[in-house]
Amino acid sequence: MRREPEEKQRDPERTKARILQAALEEFAAKGFAGARVGEIAARAGVNKQLISYYFGGKEGLFRALNTRWQSEESVFADRGSSLGRLVAGYARANSSRREFGKLMLWQGLTDDGPPDPALAEDVRRDLEHLRARQEAGEFPADLDPAALMVALFGMAAAGIAFPQLVRAACGLDPGSPEFGDYYAEQLERLADHLRDAPAP
Repeated sequence: MRREPEEKQRDPERTKARILQAALEEFAAKGFAGARVGEIAARAGVNKQLISYYFGGKEGLFRALNTRWQSEESVFADRGSSLGRLVAGYARANSSRREFGKLMLWQGLTDDGPPDPALAEDVRRDLEHLRARQEAGEFPADLDPAALMVALFGMAAAGIAFPQLVRAACGLDPGSPEFGDYYAEQLERLADHLRDAPAP
């Protein structure tokens, strides 16, 4: 059966999407160092030469996944919302996109993976936003925005980092939508309480 030109043009995009999903699963399961290009290709059902062709190898795949996360982040992380809503958005994203969270945890635990030159710039930008929120009274003046940012990111990822604790303490499956909604709501309340804290 003859394929239309438009269908032919879509095939590379579908192939790239399959490769990226397979890479996400492999990196989430084994970290950057443990992931193998051959395994990623097998998961995607493609020849491993296509990974080099489309992404330039394992590092290129890792960078492409970071770019994909950043594009998804722009959907759930509304920087114009309250700090509580922002943190809740990350908690829900970590619940529904667990592979991305696992990938980041692996990177943190093993300190492996290619350097991300955009990370320092992203952190600087996020700290500027937090300082502006502090000046607007969203959290007390005696809290260091840098420490608060690290704490909030850690809390948002707790369902991935400590699934056994979630099951024991909350009686919920950390990968379930129920936990995602419940925990996001609790983190939103917690962050909102910072706004109501008495001045030091």
